Amino acid sequence: MSAAPDHTPTMARMSFGERLAPHAPVLLVVGLMLLGFIAIPATSSWLTLTVSGLAMGMMIFIMASGLTLVFGLMDVINFGHGAFVSVGAFVGVSFLLMLEHMTGASSLMLNLTALMVAIIGAMAATGLMGWAFEKVIVKPVYGHHLKQILVTMGGLIVVEQLIIVLWGPEEIYITRPEALKGAITFAGAALEKYRLVAVAVGIVVFAGMRFVLRRTKIGLIVRAGVENGEMVEALGYRLRLVFVGVFIAGSALAGLGGVLWGLYQEVITAHMGNQTMILVFIVVIIGGLGSVEGCFIGALLVGLMQNYVAFLEPKVALISNIGLMVAILMWRPMGMIPVVKAK
Repeated sequence: MSAAPDHTPTMARMSFGERLAPHAPVLLVVGLMLLGFIAIPATSSWLTLTVSGLAMGMMIFIMASGLTLVFGLMDVINFGHGAFVSVGAFVGVSFLLMLEHMTGASSLMLNLTALMVAIIGAMAATGLMGWAFEKVIVKPVYGHHLKQILVTMGGLIVVEQLIIVLWGPEEIYITRPEALKGAITFAGAALEKYRLVAVAVGIVVFAGMRFVLRRTKIGLIVRAGVENGEMVEALGYRLRLVFVGVFIAGSALAGLGGVLWGLYQEVITAHMGNQTMILVFIVVIIGGLGSVEGCFIGALLVGLMQNYVAFLEPKVALISNIGLMVAILMWRPMGMIPVVKAK
């Protein structure tokens, strides 16, 4: 019998960079905030811009989160996603106008109740619209990316024209609920009440999506479907129903984002969803296909970058997020937290 090898097994120690890599996306957000703090001379201005950037990022995340799951799970390039944003904004504002006696009251409870009714109405309308959109427009072109781009873009144009028919071609100016107007002062900075509410709503949506995806059976099926759909179907699960459910949920979230974005801008148009899609697609791409966490971090980066650069150099703000996307893709070509391989 041969003797055992005369050496002591050793385990390679991870380098500092290897230990840091999983946390790099979060550290990138912190680093951007620190750069903003250094570049912006007044602390109060930095705080105001940071809260504004976080609020903007949260609303973009809500609009983009459903789309990233549709990309990752269904392999569908849905250029019509902006239609759900526009419809959600118009339906939500219609409810708010009907509940004007509640939004104009000084009671915070009445204001929030009216806002919740508007949000529920908008999400129900866009969820139903998402079911019809998937069945009529998306289902026939599964697996054909070029056709998906063409037909979903056509669907977007049709929906925009229907909005003009139903609500008219003019911009609709709106006012926020009475209790959400104005700002509070903190550390010398004026923090708008509505933006604080938007930050809170975004955190709740992110926490809810994370809980569903990581702690429930349906979330397990969705995540497994993103990773290997054929295996999920082989285990007996009807992935087709999951596809439809994800598409409906993503459409409903776009409607929620549309309501929040409309109140953020205080004006809504039939083309507002199409105009936001540039930022939404940037967030989906840099976050990583199918990754809710990546989408969340990417949205925060986009919101903060937009506000900091617009304050420091307004002319550069238009291309700042394109530059951010290029830099991140050069660093991580599949996005910050990719879930699926490129198909």
